[in-house]
Amino acid sequence: MTPVDLRSDTVTQPTPAMRAAMAAAPLGDDVFADDPSVNALQDKIAQMLGFEAALFVPTGTQSNLCAILSHCQRGDEYIVGQMQHCYRWEGGGAAVFGSVQPQPLNHASNGSLPLADIEAAIKPDDAHFARTKLLALENTLGGKLIPFAYVQEATDLARRKGLARHLDGARLFNAAVAQAAQTGADARAEARRIAQCFDSVSVCFSKGLGAPVGSALCGSQEFIARAHRIRKMAGGGMRQAGVLAAAASHALDHHIDRLADDHALARRLADGLAGLDGVQVEPPHTNIVFVDLTAGARDKSAGLLPALAAQGIQATGLYRLRFVTHLDVDAAGVDRAVAAIRHYFGT
Repeated sequence: MTPVDLRSDTVTQPTPAMRAAMAAAPLGDDVFADDPSVNALQDKIAQMLGFEAALFVPTGTQSNLCAILSHCQRGDEYIVGQMQHCYRWEGGGAAVFGSVQPQPLNHASNGSLPLADIEAAIKPDDAHFARTKLLALENTLGGKLIPFAYVQEATDLARRKGLARHLDGARLFNAAVAQAAQTGADARAEARRIAQCFDSVSVCFSKGLGAPVGSALCGSQEFIARAHRIRKMAGGGMRQAGVLAAAASHALDHHIDRLADDHALARRLADGLAGLDGVQVEPPHTNIVFVDLTAGARDKSAGLLPALAAQGIQATGLYRLRFVTHLDVDAAGVDRAVAAIRHYFGT
């Protein structure tokens, strides 16, 4: 029985072609800045998104940490959403390591932060308050594509108010593929269009793009120089990191357009569960499907994941379930998951 792992797109395995690229990668020592594969990746992602420079780091968490601590100093704050990764799921790193205060805001239903709330959260220049220095957004957020018109409005507001602007684009290319489907443009052009609203952008290679490890932080030369120092302090300097950078480069060359397949599979899963008693399915924008169990189904919720696991199907959640499609999931696997869930709830 082939496993169907829908826990996250982080579980992807390198494809044979990616493994071959990794094995063939020319290597150096990235701490000495002479690993040619790392340098090539940094140049590639910076040029792709329209920035002067980029920095390869082990994780998206470290990338966001380097970004926030490069934009902000001790006693500063950044405005961020309650459900954004760099606030809720990164261990409070900016506050712990940098004495940078987060100012979390509630999200609107589409994942955005209301413009009036952003403006109201900006502190006056007064010794009673932390200094507001940065607006951080995330796209996609929980799989939702943040509307581009809103991204422009929010980042324009931040710029007018003298704030730096950072994008946690862990799934930026999922956002770009979904946006390209709306506009008819190329996904790479849409990724660049989103990125250019920001002063810095973090991109993850180890989610839907399918690389085993790594993220990149993009920005100006001066900004990346500051981030490089933070990366060193955070223990992020790697040596023959070109093995990993080659996987990321391969993903950028070969795995962007195929993200549309993951989005289609997410819609297939959502459609398959539609109409199931006790289940409310949130229509997916990209590759993440959220399923809420209503009162009628909650009495059976505790047994659902074990029952799926017994059939080789993995997911996460309890009353709110999360299913994530990726390059190691196919239509047959999605159909197995749908059938198993429907059978468990007796339909």
